[in-house]
Amino acid sequence: MKKLLVFGAGLIGGSLALALKAADASWHVTGLGRSGDSLQEALKLGIIDEAATDLASAVSAADIIMIATPVAQIMPILGQIAPFLNRRTVITDAGSTKADIAAQAQQILGDAASRFVPGHPIAGAEKSGPTAAQASLYQQKNVVLTPGSHTDDDAITAVRAMWLSTGAIVREMSPDAHDTIFAAVSHLPHLLAFALVDELASRPDANQFFEFAASGFRDFTRIAGSSPEMWRDISLANRMALLQELDHYQQALAKLRQHLEQGDAAGLQAIFERASHARNDWAQQQVSASWKN
Repeated sequence: MKKLLVFGAGLIGGSLALALKAADASWHVTGLGRSGDSLQEALKLGIIDEAATDLASAVSAADIIMIATPVAQIMPILGQIAPFLNRRTVITDAGSTKADIAAQAQQILGDAASRFVPGHPIAGAEKSGPTAAQASLYQQKNVVLTPGSHTDDDAITAVRAMWLSTGAIVREMSPDAHDTIFAAVSHLPHLLAFALVDELASRPDANQFFEFAASGFRDFTRIAGSSPEMWRDISLANRMALLQELDHYQQALAKLRQHLEQGDAAGLQAIFERASHARNDWAQQQVSASWKN
């Protein structure tokens, strides 16, 4: 029997549990979380096999521990489990920021830090909770691991194998490179979507705007339906890289504003064409990659 202890049996942790059990029935999944109701729901849905009643015994019995919670909860959980870890347990997480977690884990876990493999599955949805979990969530999706030079090779192999069994594509990079990239392609878009919806919702005639909003608004703002708590924590945890990306974006907006003020059709079209080509090229690469896989 392979024993997984998952903190947070919602979309991310629950989907991992379902995917592992679909690939190999010998996995036994124990769940821990802040909400007893959520754990009972995960039990009812077959996501977990049991809800832990004792932290020490659940931690000491685990082969792999997955922390699939908002990033602000990861450090406290590492502190809670540290005294009960056995010498073979591998620890990983699913946080959307990595540099802060990797740095603090060294201090919190001590010798066990060599068995901590920071990770980030690049998959999700605007819905959360156990009912959102799905066994196919990670198929052909990237999972980024950010081990350090001190990380045990066997621990990396174990986490890599776990993710590969879900159908994911496993990549590795440094924590700093991860945070820089995802500040631009994930964290900033979420901030922009939240900001636009909040600005419109704050207007006295907001209902009229939302009444006429259509597919463009829906597509751009879909991610504003994501967990506010989760994105608050991500934004603060990666705030330096995110502030830098906001500066870049504000510079781009200033150029657009200048072209609009000057009635510069050629300048606007040049920006739109570059963006359109880049977006279409990226979309085509995604299609090609899915066919190859």
